[in-house]
Amino acid sequence: MPHSGRKLVFFGNERLVSGLDHTETPVLQALIDAGYDVKAVVSNDSGTRTRKPRPLEVAELAKKHNIPVHLPERPLDIYDELKAYDADAAVLVAYGRIVPQKLIDLFPFGIINIHPSLLPKYRGPSPIESAIANGDESTGVSIMSLTDKMDAGPVYHQIEFNLPKYETAPHLSQKLASLAATELIAALPNILDGSLKPTPQDESKATYCQLISKPDAVLDPAVQTAEQAERLVRAYKAYPRARVTFQNHNLIILQAHLSTKQKTPLDIPFTEGILSVDELIAPSGKTMAADAFIKGYLN
Repeated sequence: MPHSGRKLVFFGNERLVSGLDHTETPVLQALIDAGYDVKAVVSNDSGTRTRKPRPLEVAELAKKHNIPVHLPERPLDIYDELKAYDADAAVLVAYGRIVPQKLIDLFPFGIINIHPSLLPKYRGPSPIESAIANGDESTGVSIMSLTDKMDAGPVYHQIEFNLPKYETAPHLSQKLASLAATELIAALPNILDGSLKPTPQDESKATYCQLISKPDAVLDPAVQTAEQAERLVRAYKAYPRARVTFQNHNLIILQAHLSTKQKTPLDIPFTEGILSVDELIAPSGKTMAADAFIKGYLN
């Protein structure tokens, strides 16, 4: 095994990357496949608890490989256990909690963090949704050294990813997670032998994105253009899902496209252009195609 001498701790819940229902845990899987000695998995399932409890995929994968799993309320609660692992470095992907400097300092090579944007752009919790909502032509993955300030650490490596106009947040999350796993495995040996040094970020170019809430996903035909609305449908497809009040019905829009003419009642005029709804969740809670909704609710 090429890297069996290198001991790592993995921090993360890869499902948190973008509100995914499920993750194939590409980064943790890649570290195991590459022969790294993963001493422990530290995770946080608070952001993914629902009325139906779902197994935590990183924990399932860890158990399959006899790797201990920790779910501390606060990362410092397991300081002694982490110290005892005597790991060279930690890798962090979508952990969802701030890691104090005292823990980062436990590892000779610190904590290596994967962030799905081209830092210093889109520091914060929603870089994938922000890139789509803002109509960016490209985004990417940054592999960086974690500090106690949000996404502000120096960057080891970045790779750009061109954004097609049809990309949704869940789809892009999976693509970037897979890309991140490949890039991390390529960069890690050079990080751990000290030959790859991180470059400080340009603070003057830093931009920030916020936690997304339901009001962010409300479409307003009186204020937005159809193009802006269509981007929000794709950006918020997993959560919180774009919604609009239409003919006294509250609709969640799952899929839509831009149109130049009103052909059906669900071709909604915005300040510029028309948003043509393809698929939605009706007030009944049922997912249906636009024509089924028109027949059932509007005729």
